[in-house]
Amino acid sequence: MHTITLGQKLPMTDSVTTEQTIHQVAPDAHLQEQTWARAAQKGDQTAFMHIVDAYQRPVYNLCRRMLGDAVQAEDAAQETFLRVYTKIDTYRHDRRFSSWLLSIASHYCIDQLRRRRYQMVSWDDLPPWRWLPGNDPEPEEAALTREAHDSLHDLLNDLPPDYRVAVILRYWHDMAYEEIAETLDTSVSAVKSRLFRARQMMVQAAEPAAKM
Repeated sequence: MHTITLGQKLPMTDSVTTEQTIHQVAPDAHLQEQTWARAAQKGDQTAFMHIVDAYQRPVYNLCRRMLGDAVQAEDAAQETFLRVYTKIDTYRHDRRFSSWLLSIASHYCIDQLRRRRYQMVSWDDLPPWRWLPGNDPEPEEAALTREAHDSLHDLLNDLPPDYRVAVILRYWHDMAYEEIAETLDTSVSAVKSRLFRARQMMVQAAEPAAKM
């Protein structure tokens, strides 16, 4: 494979209010990404730069929500694409390329979070509580709706990295359980368990504040 230089940092911004998920890159993104991946594996630098252009925003958004800092998110996105480039030969075409790419970004961010003793994350741009699933309106939903938006930052911040990334991939990147499992190299049952446990943790943390 030829040597590639990414040059300047990816053109990110400090805001993630305008969401672009991996599914919004293009209607035929999954067919196109396979074409680019095959060409990049043969050393086509133009094809690889198409990959960077297409996926830099979703990768950055994931890193920003995981790490909570724009500068660190830019660095993480850069590192992700460098790793994608160096590992492109290991990509298997029976797997979604976007899932493989987000897997690299997710694991890198998880590693970074695990090195921190405390992570102060800014979640100002996240949507309100409507994304939390639940068919039962019951006490948990009532607890979540009380001053929910004000406490959202702290509740998400307290989630373990493995749970946090599952929540982000599910509710902001709109991934199916199977795709999350593929991205995180785990099972569907493990993904469902993490999401269920994450929701429980957020509900339990919200309840004391709701009673105040």
